[in-house]
Amino acid sequence: MNPEQPKKTRWWHVADRVGATASFLCAIHCALLPFVLALLPFVGLGFLADHGFERGFVLFACALALFALIRGYRRHQGPLPLLLAAPGLALLLLGVTYAEGYSIILHSVLVTCGGLLVASAHFVNLRTDRRFGHTHVHSHVHGAQDAQGAH
Repeated sequence: MNPEQPKKTRWWHVADRVGATASFLCAIHCALLPFVLALLPFVGLGFLADHGFERGFVLFACALALFALIRGYRRHQGPLPLLLAAPGLALLLLGVTYAEGYSIILHSVLVTCGGLLVASAHFVNLRTDRRFGHTHVHSHVHGAQDAQGAH
């Protein structure tokens, strides 16, 4: 096993955790936004209601998801994280573009559902990668023992 591999794997696991957290927070933010919109400026958090902030946050979450999930797929070949992320990313982008000027409720529903799908994709990616890593290490250990036993 390459000594650089554990560092790379650890970095991508951190990227998945950050992505899952960001997507989940985005979903919570968008679900609550219609209810707390008027209160945010009073508590000094008016920037959270800004469309520019939200677009930037969604673009960051989308980019992080693509990098982490494609890397995970290359490692474990499990398609489920990408299958969860694809509609989630589409809903997020649709929510911060088209629905943003159309309806706050539609915007909130699209971005909330999209954020939850992307967060789920990150969690499934972490779990799939962990299982793959365990199986991969397990087969190397047993393969080495079988080869030693044959001598």
